[in-house]
Amino acid sequence: MRTRALVVLGLCLGLAACSGYRQPPTAFHETLTQPYRLDSSDKLRIIVFGQDDLSNTYVVDQAGYISFPLVGSVAARGKTQQGLASEISAKLRQGYIRDPDVSVEVDTYRPIFVMGEVQNAGQYNYVAGMTVQNAIATAGGFSSRALQSDVDITRQLNGEILNGRVPISDPVRPGDTIYVRERYF
Repeated sequence: MRTRALVVLGLCLGLAACSGYRQPPTAFHETLTQPYRLDSSDKLRIIVFGQDDLSNTYVVDQAGYISFPLVGSVAARGKTQQGLASEISAKLRQGYIRDPDVSVEVDTYRPIFVMGEVQNAGQYNYVAGMTVQNAIATAGGFSSRALQSDVDITRQLNGEILNGRVPISDPVRPGDTIYVRERYF
């Protein structure tokens, strides 16, 4: 009896070690309560009040910049919408517009990626308030072999790539990569 208990305990520990479970770092969930940070592929609606020629939609390029009339390239990556508006205002004040009033809104967030055991793995548009479960539904739902309790998410935060395993009720952020694992039974 004692030998059987030790064998079962050993098997459980072995399976736990092989599972590769990675509890998300604390910063992983802290990003959910912080202001949104802009990054590549975000599509922005920038309005300069009283200046219809400058008000338009701009895309953050792969280097993290937008090309804005009169002032040229403006770094957007890692900035909040308000921070980018302030920087554009400051640049426009340097000989172009006396007192610019600039507003920045996210028109379209950067995409999310859903991979693994789903019907249609791929790139999908992020929708504000989206959860992992919503993202999986967008990808056609789970495959017949999917582990449906939790998923692995890769998230970039301040240039650092974080990985963690979360339940399917967790919120998704723009740019996240969601990986649905295969179940063993």
